[in-house]
Amino acid sequence: MKEEYQQHSDEELMIYLRDGETGIMDFIMDKYKNLVKSKAKSMYILGADRDDLIQEGMIGLFKAVRDFDSGRDASFFTFADLCISRQMYTAVQASRRQKHIPLNTYISLYATAKEDFSQSDEDRELVNILARKSEQSPEEMLIDKENVEQLEKAIEKELSSFEKQVLDLYLTGMSYTQIARVLGRDEKSTDNALQRIKNKLRKAIPTEY
Repeated sequence: MKEEYQQHSDEELMIYLRDGETGIMDFIMDKYKNLVKSKAKSMYILGADRDDLIQEGMIGLFKAVRDFDSGRDASFFTFADLCISRQMYTAVQASRRQKHIPLNTYISLYATAKEDFSQSDEDRELVNILARKSEQSPEEMLIDKENVEQLEKAIEKELSSFEKQVLDLYLTGMSYTQIARVLGRDEKSTDNALQRIKNKLRKAIPTEY
């Protein structure tokens, strides 16, 4: 039966599911589990438990299957991606114990801000930024930690609630277009918020060590 399902598009499968083909739900949940795991890995940076994120992601995937409308939504993949992201981020916000984004996230952001904030969103990949953290010397990391408190205060004081949400999702590697969809805002206001965040953080980060 699995081989038969693989011959059809997700959109076709949604139609068959509505017609009572019950095995499709299990097939879709299995097909997209790696997408859920990948997103859980990205959201983990915000301080959430990975297993909890995966569970929430699967709930988001279930909702995507339940609510997908072929006449309204561009594709099932796009809709599922959005539902999974929203479900995970809602869970992160609800369960976050700390007041700020985890310290290590700020350190990574601070350590590369002068280099990467000058790049466009399309050119800048958060995963690469975090990977380069391991290349820092102990002295460089110490300097970074000494400036983290200043950055934390700037974020808490200068950023609006919406800007903090945008920063959260930006740190997971999302583009402003993806962020807008997750937060249910238009792309222009999201992009403007991202530019304001960058300008505010530039002022908070020392230009020289």
